[in-house]
Amino acid sequence: MSADETRPTHLRPGTYAARDGARPAVITGSGAVVTFAQLEERSCRLAQALHAHGLRPGDHVAVLLPNDERTHEVAFGLQRSGVYYTLANWHLTAEEAAYIVNDCGARTLITSSALAALAEELVDLTPEVGLRLVLGDDVPPGHVSYDQFVAGFPGEPLARELEGFAMLYSSGTTGHPKGIRRPLSEEPFGTSATLVPMLGRVMGFGEGSIYLSPAPLYHSAPLVWSMTAQRMGGTVVLMEHFDPERCLALIEQYRVTHAQFVPTMFVRMLKLPAEVRSRYDLSSLRSVVHAAAPCAPEVKRRMIEWWGPIVHEYYSGTEGLGMTWITSEEALTHPGSVGRAIWGEVHVCGDDGEELPVGQDGVVYFGSGTRTVTFEYNHDPEKTRETFNDKGWATLWDVGHLDEDGFLYLTDRKLFMIVSGGVNIYPQEIEDVLVLHPAVEDVAVFGVPEPEMGEEVKAVVQPAPGVAPGPELEAEILEFCRDHLSHYKCPRSVDFTEAMPRGENGKLYKKVLREAYWASSAPSTS
Repeated sequence: MSADETRPTHLRPGTYAARDGARPAVITGSGAVVTFAQLEERSCRLAQALHAHGLRPGDHVAVLLPNDERTHEVAFGLQRSGVYYTLANWHLTAEEAAYIVNDCGARTLITSSALAALAEELVDLTPEVGLRLVLGDDVPPGHVSYDQFVAGFPGEPLARELEGFAMLYSSGTTGHPKGIRRPLSEEPFGTSATLVPMLGRVMGFGEGSIYLSPAPLYHSAPLVWSMTAQRMGGTVVLMEHFDPERCLALIEQYRVTHAQFVPTMFVRMLKLPAEVRSRYDLSSLRSVVHAAAPCAPEVKRRMIEWWGPIVHEYYSGTEGLGMTWITSEEALTHPGSVGRAIWGEVHVCGDDGEELPVGQDGVVYFGSGTRTVTFEYNHDPEKTRETFNDKGWATLWDVGHLDEDGFLYLTDRKLFMIVSGGVNIYPQEIEDVLVLHPAVEDVAVFGVPEPEMGEEVKAVVQPAPGVAPGPELEAEILEFCRDHLSHYKCPRSVDFTEAMPRGENGKLYKKVLREAYWASSAPSTS
């Protein structure tokens, strides 16, 4: 017997199904429950059915499913089959979703009757897909009932189970989304889960913990963190969609111990009336984390005051280049920082590729340290090559600097830095101020063309519910900004929008806004 065959394989739902099969593995916000026994049996049955159909390790499956009680069943069925699988954003248009399905090379697509109209549109747009499975009763033409497909297969592990890989796609803030692909480990299912040490040691996670997941599972962190929680014997409370008061109610109802958020969720909870925020018992919370987008230092401070010193933050990406981490205590003494490296090494480089001194802004790179970074952007060798410098360090193209203690401060995305009169202005700093205004629900700041200075600062604001946009609100917002920032950083004007182009992962698709302004300012060619 090989050494790999003797390695422990305890990081799997079946371990906890054997111990206490009736314990919930998933509880949805609407109250649906899936036990560990059910999760194990159902995911095994899917793996068995797909194997009988001809699916083999290294093949690719695409998934379009909302956050519900069946999604983890599908994810674990694919993870234990040794395949690549891609959960795609089901809010996309048919053309956008088809791009991902085709680009990832999927020959099997699993979706839901709740998305029947989208599934029908995809048939002609994804001709290479040979098997289309649908969860639910409404099965569109050209599709097969998922439940009928798996019926009759044993709910037992395959004879040979290997770890698969969730090949997810970037948010597409610059051009088409890119699939982030790593080599399959070829390890037995249950032996590898990258986040286990962090969830265990840093977050204090263990068997019996209750983990709240309020974001869509088609994003990397919600999917991987929730599956890791279940691999460690934790229950996942899965919100179908985020609502600030409902979130607080679920924490109280299920005695949630751990959770992950994005900063916009913090802002929405903080803007609840004081009597609503005080209505719920949140004392069960032991450790929460936020990531995915910048968090204003004042928002972080207010959350720590409300929930206590249990709020952590990390900076990383789906690419897995490295990670920084900062605790509540460190955040209060290093406001605005995303922490120090816990995976890899952080380097800040200038345009010449050389490292910059402490305090100087440059492009943030992760060096491998003791970790070997092996990934590629699917079908895009040029983007993969551009991500690495000649030292082998890799970047997500964020701009920032280090302080003398090694704490990293992200200034902004390189793409969105504003250069006005030769001076660099970083929109994130301005957004961090404006989002605290009580009349502001959401905000985006970027540069627009200005003949003399090159660029000037523009703010686009989504007013809070019940707040009327107009000149008076614009003047109030500009005055608020000037009270808190140097005048050269403040917007010259404010426009209003009913809804900001922000994904459910908390990321602001600012490029869409910025390009519209630049296009309207382009000189006429007629």
